[in-house]
Amino acid sequence: MPRGKSTERLRRNGPDSVETLPARVTAAPPAAPPGCRSAHVERARWEWRIGDGGDPAALVQEFLAAHGLALDDLARPVGRTPERACGAALYVSAAAGALGVGRGPGPATPAPALPDVAVVVYGHAATSRSRPARRRPSGWRLGAWAESWTPQQHADAVRAVRAAIGRGDVYQANLVGHAAARYAGDPLPALARLGALPGARYGGVLTGAGWAIGCASPETLVEVTAGRMITRPIKGTRPATVAGRAALLSSAKERAEHVMIVDLQRNDLARLARTGTVAVDELFAVRRWCDLWQAESTVSAAVAEGVGLAELLRAVCPGGSVTGAPKLAALAHIAALEPVGRGASMGALGWVTSGRVDLGLTIRTAAADADHLHVWAGGGITWGSDPEAEVAEAAAKSAPVRAALATEGLRRGIGGTA
Repeated sequence: MPRGKSTERLRRNGPDSVETLPARVTAAPPAAPPGCRSAHVERARWEWRIGDGGDPAALVQEFLAAHGLALDDLARPVGRTPERACGAALYVSAAAGALGVGRGPGPATPAPALPDVAVVVYGHAATSRSRPARRRPSGWRLGAWAESWTPQQHADAVRAVRAAIGRGDVYQANLVGHAAARYAGDPLPALARLGALPGARYGGVLTGAGWAIGCASPETLVEVTAGRMITRPIKGTRPATVAGRAALLSSAKERAEHVMIVDLQRNDLARLARTGTVAVDELFAVRRWCDLWQAESTVSAAVAEGVGLAELLRAVCPGGSVTGAPKLAALAHIAALEPVGRGASMGALGWVTSGRVDLGLTIRTAAADADHLHVWAGGGITWGSDPEAEVAEAAAKSAPVRAALATEGLRRGIGGTA
């Protein structure tokens, strides 16, 4: 897929360029408003990769401002959005988030075609162009998954985190593994199916030249509406059975792990909040995603005056529920233990418009490059973690995503190795 000239020029010139792309109808990105999902066209985009230089958080804010989307003071009432733009999709990788808090990007990504930051500005399509053309059957084939680490290596990494906890280095660290599979055909229908998985609050697809991301995430990294920030960390997983729900509710280990991350998220929001406004609105609510129960809390705070999108991204990225506590120390252990980079996973993906932000954490997320699909899954490790149970939990989180990606080939009876 060759890169379009306008896209390349915008990536090269950075956010000062306000050149627009030829209008084209695209798939709905995660968290796009319902009224926009089938009637929007791409107007402009900017992509950033590690090594491009500059502060990506500041550059994102500047690029959006150049296209009429003001996000320099999230405490202010929402102004009128310009007619040429209804909002923008925003993606920030975990590696970019780590750089934003002064840590290295970690191991090399297994999907280097993906940018580390992407902003795509959208406008509304004319009625006659409001529906994307229907894709023809693509002869979809998905090969066998190749794991980046073995179950034994994963279990050994869990033991290494437990040893670090025993030394007092960290209280918790999140470990993430990766798998890749070759494919043939068009990957976009497969990635789009992820958005239909039960509980996919941030379901949708974001694409670029030579890459695509499909998301089925249930987790809110950060939402800002009417000057109030909300984060909904998820920590704690069990099978979606009656016994699984009871086990999750009664697990001292899962509750302790969860509360540590809630405290971390409270601290992240407090850096940007009006004094005394941080609140835990809901603690350890059990909700379902596919065939799993998950524990979720809601933390909110009023945004302090003058806080813009750049400050928000630096405060919440990378997400606490996929790093650990303390966050900076956990990032160092993650970088040393994980076999490959986190790519499209454990970052941020969603929708922004003037005065409003809605970003999901890219768990339950897959990515495509020219010839491979990539998936990631993991979990938080505490002193009470059992290595083999952690390996099984990561597999359980990944299974619905892998099944959805393979569905087309199985349904059409054309499976096999790509």
